[in-house]
Amino acid sequence: MGIVIAVISGKGGVGKTTATANLGLGIAINEKNCIVVDFDIGQRNLDMILGLENRVVYDLVQVMDGEAKLKQAIIKSKVNENLHFLAASQSKDKTVLESKKVKKLVAELRESYDYVILDSPAGIESGFEHTIEFADAAIIVVNPEVSSIRDADRAIGILDSKSQKVKNGEEVAKYLIINRISAEMVQSGEMLKSEDILNILNIKLLGKVPEDRGVIDASNQGKPVILNKKSYAGQAYTRIAGRLCGQKVDMKDIEISDTGLFKKLKGMFK
Repeated sequence: MGIVIAVISGKGGVGKTTATANLGLGIAINEKNCIVVDFDIGQRNLDMILGLENRVVYDLVQVMDGEAKLKQAIIKSKVNENLHFLAASQSKDKTVLESKKVKKLVAELRESYDYVILDSPAGIESGFEHTIEFADAAIIVVNPEVSSIRDADRAIGILDSKSQKVKNGEEVAKYLIINRISAEMVQSGEMLKSEDILNILNIKLLGKVPEDRGVIDASNQGKPVILNKKSYAGQAYTRIAGRLCGQKVDMKDIEISDTGLFKKLKGMFK
């Protein structure tokens, strides 16, 4: 039986869907069977980041409504045979989701894959609640800013009250990814430090991802940035995916800037 992980954020625009795509591919690169599922009904952006938008024929709502079989709707990744994708519907809204249907879908996926990654819609409405309802664990993606942390804290509160595991007296494992870290801004005091964020949210740190302009270019090309070995964000997602797959990977401190005096002096003698 596979593990079901919901990727959540609280607020939009923090890079949650990009994280989902890169972690899914990273897990697949580690030779684990993985499926990423877009639960953002009405939006559907995960397919574009994965470069699979032209291959979508059926979506998860059609599967849950019996209009298509699960095998018909699942799409295989172009870059790794271990990664699969199930698209959200663009023509419906989040109100079409029903607990019984979501439970059945998640159970079927759990039987076929080592990892089932659910990309939650932003916010804390019904679509979010259905995404977290049957998850074994949650990855919370935040930016190092107060509004992102505050909204993530609210999302964690809902997770701890609406999850089926919690209702059964168990605990949902919670992990944090801090995204878009600028070392210079952290050192100048313009951006929150990771220790401050961890003190507020009080959950386990899974990884830190630096600000990287290559992420936008990779998303536009439909090639997750984890494929770019020179990208600092890609390297960060590689480390995080390794941790998710049970590897012991050291936490790299990306909050230390190398743009100080030593670097300037070094440049003078080139």
